[in-house]
Amino acid sequence: MIEFTLNAEPRRVDVEPDMPLLWVIRDELDLTGTKFGCGIGQCGACTVHLDGVPVRGCLTPVSAAAGRSVTTIEGLRGDHVLQRTFSELSVPQCGYCQSGQIMSAAALLARNPAPDDNAIDAAMSGNICRCGTYVRIRAAIQRAAEELRGEKPA
Repeated sequence: MIEFTLNAEPRRVDVEPDMPLLWVIRDELDLTGTKFGCGIGQCGACTVHLDGVPVRGCLTPVSAAAGRSVTTIEGLRGDHVLQRTFSELSVPQCGYCQSGQIMSAAALLARNPAPDDNAIDAAMSGNICRCGTYVRIRAAIQRAAEELRGEKPA
């Protein structure tokens, strides 16, 4: 048995310890917001937080989550400022990468409330958007950062 906290709820799963966290989240716990993309940790679609740090769920064995806290896109509860700014700025087109993009951006804003373009680009470099909405992604992160700092968005 592997025990961890998922989206602030204690969970226990009876799976092989080397099973990727992505498959535990999707197949064992029925949370499908985290997506499978490439399976080799290059696209970022499977990004989740492990104790607040973004990790690739497809590469992270569930044993690495034992006794720790995992947050998925569902854990943001639909009311995170990034979810709103992504919508307001029409970031999603196909939407497939959106959960991974938001999870990476949320980790960035948690550690850096005033990221410049270089910090945003560095934090988001592991997330691929097939639709190419990178300019809007950056703008949505900037707007969310402004709102979190209590500034009126431009």
